This record gives sequence, structure tokens and C-alpha cells, in this order.
Amino acid sequence: MNWQYIYSVMPQFASAMVTTLKISIISIILAILVGLICSILITYRVRVFDKIAKIYIELSRNTPLLIQLFFLYYGLPKLGIKIDGFTCGVIGLTFLGGSYMAEAFRAGLQAVAKGQIDSGESIGLNPLQVFQYVIFPQALAISIPAIGANCLFLIKESSVVSAIAVVELLFVTKDLIGMDYKTTEALFLLIMSYLIILLPVSILTSYLEYRSRKVSHGI
Repeated sequence: MNWQYIYSVMPQFASAMVTTLKISIISIILAILVGLICSILITYRVRVFDKIAKIYIELSRNTPLLIQLFFLYYGLPKLGIKIDGFTCGVIGLTFLGGSYMAEAFRAGLQAVAKGQIDSGESIGLNPLQVFQYVIFPQALAISIPAIGANCLFLIKESSVVSAIAVVELLFVTKDLIGMDYKTTEALFLLIMSYLIILLPVSILTSYLEYRSRKVSHGI
């Protein structure tokens, strides 16, 4: 292991880590929004839109992310639509992540006991207030483990955007291996970089899951 070489290329990995974090955070936020909207449309069977949401989920979950990215980056320019690699990565990860988030939220919404909803209605809450104060908080608590797992999944999937020339962690790793033939050192830095990103997310998810369980049990 050449530690001097590792030290010399650390700034490149630090820059790539920032890119990975940016694309992951933006994609996760957008995926959560898309997933929440789709789950509401499907759960409450909003005419026409629930069918569109179901088609989107099936299309997203049954096509590889790499194919989606190639379509955005190489296919759309043929139609006169040019999008930079970073934006394509965000769109692709959001498109993929939104379907998984939708299923997570949908499971949470459907798990709320009908008695809870009836109780909200009995004290005079309108449907929007019942959703805001009764259904959504409980559904969110139930969905946290799945949402956390999806966040970790999307961060790891962000490595695929290296295929469309986004200079993130995997792109830098392959570039350095190709130029300097320092495979062990480059892969070591790649693993450590992902651990630095993923471990805090994993710990935070576990903490939120623990807190949600305490709240749901009234502890």
C-alpha cells in the first residue's frame, strides 16, 4: 500500500465525494417528494392519476438505472434536448428512487388503523386535517426504516452516473487506476469514501427508527 500516493490523490476523492453527496442529497429529496405524491394518489385512488402513478412505478422499477441514464444523456439529444451529466444523474436517480419511496409511503399509509382515522373524524377534523395530524405522522413513523434503506440504496446507486461522465467517486477511481495503475490504493480510497458517507446515514436511520418506535409505543 503506497500511503504517499494515497495522500497525494485524496483531494481528488474529496472533490468527487462532494459531487456524490450533492447528486445523492438532491435526488433523495426529490425522490421522497415524488414518492409521497404517488403514494397518496394510489392510496386514495385519485382518478386517472393513480393509474399514471402505477405505470410510473412499474416502469421505474423494471428498467435498469443505467438504461434510464443512457436514454437521458444520449437519447434525448437526438430529439434536440440536451441535459448535462449531473442533471441527468439527478433525474435518473429521482425517477428510480421515487418509485421505491412511493411503495414505502404506501405501506405506511395503509398500515394506519381505521380506528385512528375514525377517532380523528369523531372530534370534528376534516379529511385534510385527519391526514395531516393523524394519518401522515403515523405513516411516516412506520415508513422510516424503508425510507432509510432507500436513501442508502440511492447513495450507492449514484456510482452508476459515472457511466455518463459525472466526476463522482467511481469515475475518479477508474480514472486513477487507468492512469497510475494503483488499483489497491484507489479501491481503498473508494471504499473509505463510501463508508464516510454511508455510515452516518445508516446510524441516523437506526436512530430515527428507534425514536419512532418509542413514540408509537408511547414511551
